[in-house]
Formats: sequence, C-alpha cells, structure tokens
Amino acid sequence: MIIIGVDPGTNFTGYGLIELDKNTYTKIHHGLIKLPSSNSLPQKLEIIYDELDRVIKYYKPDEFSIETAFFGKNVQSAMKIGYARGVSLLVAVHNNLPASEYSPREIKKSVVGNGAASKEQVFFMISTLLNLKNVKMRFDESDALAVALCHAFRLKTPSRKGKSWKDFIEAFPERIIQN
Repeated sequence: MIIIGVDPGTNFTGYGLIELDKNTYTKIHHGLIKLPSSNSLPQKLEIIYDELDRVIKYYKPDEFSIETAFFGKNVQSAMKIGYARGVSLLVAVHNNLPASEYSPREIKKSVVGNGAASKEQVFFMISTLLNLKNVKMRFDESDALAVALCHAFRLKTPSRKGKSWKDFIEAFPERIIQN
C-alpha cells in the first residue's frame, strides 16, 4: 500500500510517499512545493493543486493523509493554511483517494512518542524509521513523511477496545528495540 502524506503551507508544502508492506515502511519519494512569495494566494493554491495532482497521478498512492490546521496566535496564517489544506484535500477527492487528517500532536506522538516533539526530533525519527542515511530534506518534507507514517501506524493499530502491549508488539514488531 502506498500512502502520501502532506504538510500544507502557503510558502512551502511538503509531501512524502511511503510504502507499507506488512511490517516494513519504505520511503518512495519526498518533495517540497516552493511557492513564490510574489504570487497571489489563488496562484499559490493553483500551484499546490497542480503539483500534488501530478505527484498523485505519477505515484498512484492508495491513501491520502494530511496534517490538520494548527491554530496559533495569527488568524490570517491559520486561514491561509486552511486554504492550502482545502486544495490538498480537493486533489485527494478528485483522485478518488480516501483522506485522513491528523493533528500535529497526534503525528508527533505516533512517530516520536512525544506529542510535543521538536521538528529536529521528528526528522531524526523519520530518518531512523525509514533508514534514510545522509538524505537531505527540509522539515516540511520530514513532517509530510511523518504524516504518512502516522497514517500507516493507524491502519495497523488493532481496532478493538482494551489494547494491550502484546497487541502493540504484534502490530509493530519493527518498533521494538532489542539490546
């Protein structure tokens, strides 16, 4: 199964594709959509749509995952990110992809184990989990790969109530550190 993760933004939108095969996660591709500051917001949204559409048509993912909006102090920034999220979700719908959304805290907790993890910690764990030695990427790209991994973990998590550590170990044997 191929999963695309998107970290939306109106200056940079990161995307990352991983393949989930049983208990193995492999990075397929990652990239950054750089949006010219001289462009108007509608022009930037068109670029996001066109680039994500191109990537989806080329790699043909099975699932789409995206980070939910983070509401900070700046309402204008939150709204602009909402627009970027909207066109990203529209691309998924137009390509008949099931779309899932995850909060920044949920993504960090699933990948790092700490919902307040720094971007550097997320980058380190993405590099470790996907075995990306000496791979250059921006935080927007590692965040997008984290979104995709979060979704992969969610797909594998046992859905019944009363989850135990045994269930977790069976679902994620690759996440257990052996001494």
